[in-house]
Amino acid sequence: MAMIQNETAYRAVMERIEELLPLVGDETPVDDKNLIELDLLSGLVSDYEDEHYPIAKPSLVEMMKLRMYEMGLNQTQLSELLGISSSRVSAYLKGHYEPTLKIAREISRKLHIDADVVLGV
Repeated sequence: MAMIQNETAYRAVMERIEELLPLVGDETPVDDKNLIELDLLSGLVSDYEDEHYPIAKPSLVEMMKLRMYEMGLNQTQLSELLGISSSRVSAYLKGHYEPTLKIAREISRKLHIDADVVLGV
């Protein structure tokens, strides 16, 4: 199968996808030529973006800050939730220290952060 070779081709394919999107919906039959073309082009774009625009895994610090925001927690509340000192939470959030395995487990469980992110895998 062909691949998108450069940014110009990528932009052209993206424009074509934008043209096809209004023509295809949930009720479109699987043998519809627009749906087939959209599916093929989407696969090509996905492959190109995976190679040229990879999405990096978030760091533990980024995830902790995001979860704190989502859960409405400040550092003091987070320290209480994890059962550690505020200064230790501050050190984790600044990236000065890595959590122990016990604390990493608590971070994963209580903040609902994937263990791979917590462990840096």
